Amino acid sequence: MSDKNDFGTFIMGFTIGALAGAVASLLMAPQTGEETRQLIKDRAIELKEKGAESYEETKRKAEIAYKDAVAKYEQFAETTKEKAADFGQQVKSKVDELVHPVEKAAEETQPSAE
Repeated sequence: MSDKNDFGTFIMGFTIGALAGAVASLLMAPQTGEETRQLIKDRAIELKEKGAESYEETKRKAEIAYKDAVAKYEQFAETTKEKAADFGQQVKSKVDELVHPVEKAAEETQPSAE
């Protein structure tokens, strides 16, 4: 969970730094106000498009990771179910091995009712 927070913090810092750098460079450049406003508008559109692309890429990767995690969980659950069934069968056969000789011995020691 800490990795998610660190990554989000990094992205936020990167974005704020890029915006601050872009604004500072535009304000310090020797241009008219109209040219500066147009450049700011163009850069804002460019950053918006890059942000949308980054969002879509992150979303796609998250969906792939989610599907992979679900598949691994289902495989783990199936394996666990099979192992539990095998273990139950082994326990049952061991119990049968122990109980049947005891039952036979008990039958042999009891007098018949004939």
